[in-house]
Amino acid sequence: MITRNKARALFVAAATLAWLALPTLAAAQADQQKLVNDAQKTIANFMRDPDQTWIHDNIGRAKALLIAPQIVKAGFIFGGSGGRAVLVARNGRTWTGPAFYDLATASVGFQAGLEVSEAIIVVMTEKGLNSLMASTFKIGGDASIAAGPVGAGAKSTVTADLVSFTRSKGVYGGLNLDGTVVHASDDWNHAYYNARSVLPPDIIMRNKYHNAKAGPLLNAVARITAK
Repeated sequence: MITRNKARALFVAAATLAWLALPTLAAAQADQQKLVNDAQKTIANFMRDPDQTWIHDNIGRAKALLIAPQIVKAGFIFGGSGGRAVLVARNGRTWTGPAFYDLATASVGFQAGLEVSEAIIVVMTEKGLNSLMASTFKIGGDASIAAGPVGAGAKSTVTADLVSFTRSKGVYGGLNLDGTVVHASDDWNHAYYNARSVLPPDIIMRNKYHNAKAGPLLNAVARITAK
């Protein structure tokens, strides 16, 4: 039989453990929130550029946006690129997400040095969005991808499922995302939503999980796509 004093002691212990868990959770979400904040900066960088008229004219038709604030390309002869990205998607007049992904591309050829790029993949079709709901997806395989037109060619018609734009130190292009493997980051989705077995369809399609700190990114995307 649990006495009143023991019950009080158990309650105090449980409350103490819950209080101690709060900074741990906040720390676990710090990396994810930084990526979300950086994704908002990335899309702002593209939208304020006058050469990005294709994005300005077509982002309102996008089904989703896969935003990678930093993709690192390195190696000599044998190399590749990699980074993290967030996916946000349209749900009627609102936007859902983000879901977290890892990106990786292997390549062969002359690529001495280190290059850091930011990228936006505009998802234009349901096929493209559904492909991203798989745990692992290869760009250019299940869904077609095209490099987005920039500058003088930005008025050209693009019919691919995915349209990619990359920028390195203010210079657009140069990073080919065809063949990139996109893998759902279960650990980051788990940490950001503080739940287990959080899959992209649960976040994007079923809208089961939310994090209030993603509000600024989702609101920014909603404003941009409403124009």
